Amino acid sequence: MSGLQALAHDAVWFDKSKYDEAERRFYESQNGVPQAPQSQNANKSEDQSMLLSRLKNLEQDNKNLHKVVDDLRTMLSKLESKMSALERNQSVVPKPAPAPQTAPAPNNKVVVKEEEDDDIDLFASDEEDEEAERIKAQRVQEYTARKAAKPVLIAKSSILLDVKPWDDETDMAKLEECVRSVQMDGLLWGASKLVPVGYGIKKLQINCVVEDDKVGTDILEEEITKFEDFVQSVDVAAFNKI
Repeated sequence: MSGLQALAHDAVWFDKSKYDEAERRFYESQNGVPQAPQSQNANKSEDQSMLLSRLKNLEQDNKNLHKVVDDLRTMLSKLESKMSALERNQSVVPKPAPAPQTAPAPNNKVVVKEEEDDDIDLFASDEEDEEAERIKAQRVQEYTARKAAKPVLIAKSSILLDVKPWDDETDMAKLEECVRSVQMDGLLWGASKLVPVGYGIKKLQINCVVEDDKVGTDILEEEITKFEDFVQSVDVAAFNKI
């Protein structure tokens, strides 16, 4: 077996670092140098590995941040370019289109005729009629509103009635109570008094106010004479419009 083949089978040279480390610890122990436990060395190597890993991560994060910042700068530059282009477009005012040129009039007579035709308003009469109708309708509406808001006068009359009993023994207080019991819409009883007639007989003279459209004298006389036990007759002593 040659020397190269012997070296290939010899693992000493491949583990030289381990033998060197063992030799160093041997001489340190002979000279009284305290030896660090292997666990501490292993921890230090692990800490160093973690620090290296963190440094690599930080470097990668730093690169990523730089890339993001560069992208943002690029986007901002594009936005500024677009804004500048929009501002330039808004600042440009479009020129007004030239007015169409009309052919000159061949003579003065034609010009006069066209001016006269322009003065004629074919729809003027229709517009004036519509405006007049609108004003008329508005005035009628205002008059109707004022008339509706005006209070309606109710025709009333004051009537003085003479209610006569049968004789002097008739209970006049009960008779008056019967008369006042007559109630209807548009009737309002007023003051009353007893007036001597003769032979100790007194009649009831009572005033009332009625609405002419709702209450008449005939209705009053008919309703009062229904109390035939007390009332002999009913006469209208006075009738006045209010």
